[in-house]
Amino acid sequence: MSRDRDFTAVGRALSTPARSTFLNLLMDGTRRPAGELARAAGVSASTASEHLGVLVGAGLVSCQHQGRHRYYSLADGEVAAALESLGMLADAAPVSGYRRSRRAEYLAAARFCYDHLAGRLGTGLTEAWVRSGWLAGRDELALTDAGAVGLREIGVDVDGAVTARRATTRACLDWTERRPHLAGALGSAVGSRFLSAGWVTRHRSGRGLDVTAAGRELVRTAWGVDLAGAGA
Repeated sequence: MSRDRDFTAVGRALSTPARSTFLNLLMDGTRRPAGELARAAGVSASTASEHLGVLVGAGLVSCQHQGRHRYYSLADGEVAAALESLGMLADAAPVSGYRRSRRAEYLAAARFCYDHLAGRLGTGLTEAWVRSGWLAGRDELALTDAGAVGLREIGVDVDGAVTARRATTRACLDWTERRPHLAGALGSAVGSRFLSAGWVTRHRSGRGLDVTAAGRELVRTAWGVDLAGAGA
């Protein structure tokens, strides 16, 4: 069997603006109904269904039935990581109007990349934790004993992350900051803790996150990460 990869199927699946819109919305790890995705892309329900069928067939998106409704999400974290890295090569989508401009600012400041923190928040925390000795490495991240203690102290489920089937830590290349942020089971646990503690909240417009006043104060005083302008 050839070791070469056939990228054509994935390339075809990514070849329309509507599908790009769908994937951007699903990059935060949420499940969304077909109607919501159709409205966001400005296409009819039947057209959205055809596009989503292509994405499901390519293994990029999964579909779950709930009663008469269908909900779509990214297939898994590996797909999210691949799309995040691909964003480094892709041109930015055109932004026009105040609302879309603000949405782009939210994404750059703080967002979920599937289930872990990304943007300036995610990369800032990752770099701060490397400097403080909580994480070791850069391209390949590893949790240290000091990091396990420190993250437990702020309520992160470190033990659950360490025993999870997936990799505990992974460096995911952030497409807006062009630096790595923490992914893997530990990145997911950190993201869950930030949400449950109210340090971040999901922004109503989509994938971006609002960093609350308490969250901005925490990351600034504890780790020196300045997120001025990224609040609710």
